[in-house]
Amino acid sequence: MPPSRLIDFCAVWDAGVFLASAAGKGAPSGVPGRRLNEAETLNSVREAQFQRLEAERPRRPGCGVRGPVLRMAGQPPPWAYTAILLCALSLGRAIEIPMDLSQPPTITKQSVKDHIVDPRDNILIECEAKGNPAPSFHWTRNSKFFNIAKDPRVSMRRRSGTLVIDFRSGGRPEEYEGEYQCFARNKFGTALSNRIRLQVSKSPLWPKENLDPVVVQEGAPLTLQCNPPPGLPSPVIFWMSSSMEPITQDKRVSQGHNGDLYFSNVVLQDMQTDYSCNARFHFTHTIQQKNPFTLKVLTTRGVAERTPSFMYPQGTASSQMVLRGMDLLLECIASGVPTPDIAWYKKGGDLPSDKAKFENFNKALRITNVSEEDSGEYFCLASNKMGSIRHTISVRVKAAPYWLDEPKNLILAPGEDGRLVCRANGNPKPTVQWMVNGEPLQSAPPNPNREVAGDTIIFRDTQISSRAVYQCNSSNEHGYLLANAFVSVLDVPPRMLSPRNQLIRVILYNRTRLDCPFFGSPIPTLRWFKNGQGSNLDGGNYHVYENGSLEIKMIRKEDQGIYTCVATNILGKAENQVRLEVKDPTRIYRMPEDQVAKRGSTVQLECRVKHDPSLKLTVSWLKDDEPLYISNRMKKEEDSLTIFGVAERDQGSYTCVASTELDQDLAKAYLTVLADQATPTNRLAALPKGRPDRPRDLELTDLAERSVRLTWIPGDDNNSPITDYVVQFEEDQFQPGVWHDHSRFPGSVNSAVLRLSPYVNYQFRVIAINEVGSSHPSLPSERYRTSGAPPESNPSDVKGEGTRKNNMEITWTPMNATSAFGPNLRYIVKWRRREAREAWNNVTVWGSRYVVGQTPVYVPYEIRVQAENDFGKGPEPDTVIGYSGEDLPSAPRRFRVRQPNLETINLEWDHPEHPNGILIGYTLKYVAFNGTKVGKQIVENFSPNQTKFTVQRADPVSRYRFSLSARTQVGSGEAVTEESPAPPNEAYTNNQADIATQGWFIGLMCAIALLVLILLIVCFIKRSRGGKYPVREKKDVPLGPEDPKEEDGSFDYSDEDNKPLQGSQTSLDGTIKQQESDDSLVDYGEGGEGQFNEDGSFIGQYTVKKDKEETEGNESSEATSPVNAIYSLA
Repeated sequence: MPPSRLIDFCAVWDAGVFLASAAGKGAPSGVPGRRLNEAETLNSVREAQFQRLEAERPRRPGCGVRGPVLRMAGQPPPWAYTAILLCALSLGRAIEIPMDLSQPPTITKQSVKDHIVDPRDNILIECEAKGNPAPSFHWTRNSKFFNIAKDPRVSMRRRSGTLVIDFRSGGRPEEYEGEYQCFARNKFGTALSNRIRLQVSKSPLWPKENLDPVVVQEGAPLTLQCNPPPGLPSPVIFWMSSSMEPITQDKRVSQGHNGDLYFSNVVLQDMQTDYSCNARFHFTHTIQQKNPFTLKVLTTRGVAERTPSFMYPQGTASSQMVLRGMDLLLECIASGVPTPDIAWYKKGGDLPSDKAKFENFNKALRITNVSEEDSGEYFCLASNKMGSIRHTISVRVKAAPYWLDEPKNLILAPGEDGRLVCRANGNPKPTVQWMVNGEPLQSAPPNPNREVAGDTIIFRDTQISSRAVYQCNSSNEHGYLLANAFVSVLDVPPRMLSPRNQLIRVILYNRTRLDCPFFGSPIPTLRWFKNGQGSNLDGGNYHVYENGSLEIKMIRKEDQGIYTCVATNILGKAENQVRLEVKDPTRIYRMPEDQVAKRGSTVQLECRVKHDPSLKLTVSWLKDDEPLYISNRMKKEEDSLTIFGVAERDQGSYTCVASTELDQDLAKAYLTVLADQATPTNRLAALPKGRPDRPRDLELTDLAERSVRLTWIPGDDNNSPITDYVVQFEEDQFQPGVWHDHSRFPGSVNSAVLRLSPYVNYQFRVIAINEVGSSHPSLPSERYRTSGAPPESNPSDVKGEGTRKNNMEITWTPMNATSAFGPNLRYIVKWRRREAREAWNNVTVWGSRYVVGQTPVYVPYEIRVQAENDFGKGPEPDTVIGYSGEDLPSAPRRFRVRQPNLETINLEWDHPEHPNGILIGYTLKYVAFNGTKVGKQIVENFSPNQTKFTVQRADPVSRYRFSLSARTQVGSGEAVTEESPAPPNEAYTNNQADIATQGWFIGLMCAIALLVLILLIVCFIKRSRGGKYPVREKKDVPLGPEDPKEEDGSFDYSDEDNKPLQGSQTSLDGTIKQQESDDSLVDYGEGGEGQFNEDGSFIGQYTVKKDKEETEGNESSEATSPVNAIYSLA
């Protein structure tokens, strides 16, 4: 097996390890990602890092407080950004042809489009290209062939197209200014460079001039013009005095973008110096100075205050054009007394806060990297206490062409189809011109396999003869873009382009990328396998890029092993192997602490490190960010640094650096040395207390399916010991951006095992707490997603309640992210009527409610809600009883009103037969009445369990009318109405003596008694009518033959007897008057005793003596008797 090698830059890079290629060739074998670089420039990088860290936490020497434990916060060294960029570009670029295969030329290096050169040096115009066979080069100048052989000063570098113009033997560089273009050609095509505009730097001398003193009135505005000579590039302008002292600038005196010096108002102190404009030229590194201005300020008794006016720009409005991607600089300089303040605004919107910054004491607004959205109207407002004015600047954003889709090399197999796309945008819209091998496509020989469709060239059934280099030129009035893309037709089986059996060592839990560069035509498909297993690695924790790189998103111990990449096309296959070793991170778990020591004492700084045993550990110390010289008063051990006989010069910061060849960790503490008399007994008591600094450098280790260890570095406690740590988490699925408390730990720990739920993309942060308060939250940790599982619980607070009388709404509290356990959390809702025991109805719901319709009124239902995700269902849910919607209840049953005495009335009732819901109470309404008089209605509300109530009467005379109804949540139902009984008579008589003495009452009683008497008499007579009576009239009236007559001589009394008796008369008042008869009722009775009761009722038995009947025969009296009168009334 070949010797193991470390992979190149792109193999491994993230927050843990960055391996350099070709270990052992002078470069470091491993560079930490989140730790400091251990290359030869370690000191300079450390300096930059420490300056940044110190800026985050200012400290006064000797403050004696506990410092932060320093751990690098994720800033890689500067050179690493370039490597990251190159790595990112390599992932997206097209597959390149190995140089041992035939291919058209490709430009690899060229000078910039605007090439400005120093006239003192030789001119170099770069142009390099690759191809097989190696390309030849030639140049054009101002669009004409440039014959290098005819000019002895011009030469071309060997195996390159770079031009060298040598002036050592004389000549003027200005003679070679112009536009150059390089052509690289081989038998398969021609590639072109950009058109390079060559200009020679110029730094002309300032014209000599005599400047008269500038006379100005005190308080007046003043502009000192610079007018520097035009240079190439433009010089840098600054103002100084003739004695080379810089001019102090503020909001009253400042330099404009054009180089002029503006005074918003002149004061007497401005005469104390002169003013000279200086121009610094870039290439010559020379400074030219203009003759100085001197001021003469005329004083007055008082300076009049003035409203602002603009010195630059003039007027109230102006316009400005800027190109996309450039910086926009807007400037407003105003005069006035007092000096005006400048504020900036954009009409119809806000200034872009991420790109806008104010310069020159708010007199200038700079917007970086301008885009089309930055066009519009801006205005500056100049104001002082005398007033304000404003100037509007209309900004138009134009754009030189920029790529939307740059054409890329096209590698095809014979007979394949393909296309080249050239899409660009700009303002105005750029035009696209296609060329082939440097010539316009229109003049090229026709190709039946090629079709041009605007910005696209389509190739069909390509053959070997189709090989060429195509150029796309997109241009508008503001610039151009030129791109080369070749079409290569090859038939090549797969091949691997990287060394075999590479070794990659990475730090645990970091992101890692394994490279497998390959080539083939047709383009092969690439697959990755681990440890010879048959399953392809793609998806989940793995991602395969188009160029064949395999990314492992988070390295774990089980990811260690041998990875095989296999490239396959129709011509064959090729494979390569990469061996991955996973190493534990280097961590300082016992860090040095800030200390306050008495001079002459001994101090020990701890630094205990945990690291991977297979890596070599080196522990070193820095003092004040410089390597510490270990003197004879110091003792350096593996886990500590001891300083004997502490002196004042030992005061400062001490940093422990623990590093391996793959990563590094730092921890920092501050030592304060006190004089003998200044040693406090309690240093913390003498120092101000504050909230702790935020914890830092959160790290996740020991990752498991349901747990993880979180480690953090405590922040400064600010003289108040940390008592607690609160760990919070955030997940990005259900409530992204919302932090929840996870757990709480004592302030003595900085590492804890956290219990996790399945399928949660966790991110953690830590808050420190002391007696003063809480720190700011730490920066969040990296994310860790646990694997999924079926839910282990079901939603809580399941309810079934009706919102209408014919429905039931089933609701529950939805499960949160930590109980979902998997994607697509949903709920299986089941229900059925409780009494019917029918089959379960079910539906799947993604929300937290479901409405069952068309239900009977207030019927109990059995309800179950079960959680389910893509991994399965949760446990069997509990059954909950719910009810459909309620309605108004029926009336209470058996409403009874009893009156045991004259003081109270007792009410009793039973519950309604049909409650139609949950009874929430009863409503009783009652009112007292006495005749036509009605009292105020009283309302009483009772609990649903109350079925009795006692009413205290207001008086013993009035009666009461009661109305009782039952209530549900819907409202009050049907009411039942009853009245109280009338009071007893005796009680009424005894208690109403005052009424009985009234005259109207006595008369009423008499009338009632008379009416009762008459009614009794009428009733008696009615009872006696229709009987047979032996009556013989005294009037001699012969009986007619038609008259009915019984054998015994009596008459059958009939309706005709209701007629008045003959011989009687009726008075006007309706009574019967007696005419002739002197007979009395006594004659018809059985005796002569009284025939009537005291109350006027008839008590005698009306009979006719038989013997009298016999003697009198048919004779009758013509006189009308009282009985006859009664008959007539009846």
